[in-house]
Amino acid sequence: MRGWRIGPRIPPAATLFGIFLVLSACAANGVPRDAPPAARVVMFLGDSFTVGSGPVPPWETYASETARLMGGQPIIAGASGTGYLSEGRVGRTFQRSFEVELAWRPAPDLLVIAGGHNDRRWSAVKVRKAADRLLAEVRGHWPGTDVVVVGPLWMGEPPKKAYEVRDVLAKAARDGGVAFVDPMARRWPLEVALPDGVHPTHTGHERIAAWLAGELGRRPSAGHQGP
Repeated sequence: MRGWRIGPRIPPAATLFGIFLVLSACAANGVPRDAPPAARVVMFLGDSFTVGSGPVPPWETYASETARLMGGQPIIAGASGTGYLSEGRVGRTFQRSFEVELAWRPAPDLLVIAGGHNDRRWSAVKVRKAADRLLAEVRGHWPGTDVVVVGPLWMGEPPKKAYEVRDVLAKAARDGGVAFVDPMARRWPLEVALPDGVHPTHTGHERIAAWLAGELGRRPSAGHQGP
């Protein structure tokens, strides 16, 4: 039928050249100017508190919620039962999880290493050495990334050995030139723990996220700290 055209209408060469010039100018001038800034990438490396356990999936843990509260994009790595020395059931430590899950990715804006709960079976000296190795590898691999170490997280009253692990991790962070945040500085009631008495409920994760996001928001950029 007359009046119908089959297939797309091809603009003339002059029009195409004009479009090319406009697009080139936009790219050169950073247009569109009203485009929102890209969300900061926040990586978390940790144990079951970080990756989720029981009814709490990874996207509902304190880690994911903390990133959301900070306006960031979360990437969660690690596994249940793991630590600086503990390999859990997956057979890898935090350092190995960093190497296989995170190190091949582009550098994030912030890396949070959270744990130590599962390292109580080892001496504080060995935990310290393992933390030093991990931090040295991270800082060497991503020198411009902010790094924060979060100590062991405990629902209820922590045992004495947990404080020893906490203390050596704090020293490792300080000597490695990164920030340290201490969850054991406050009490996390068993009322927000799962029936196992170890892991947080959804409410517990939300409370931890609100606390951690506040702590991280008050700290200077960890990547600009000195030893």
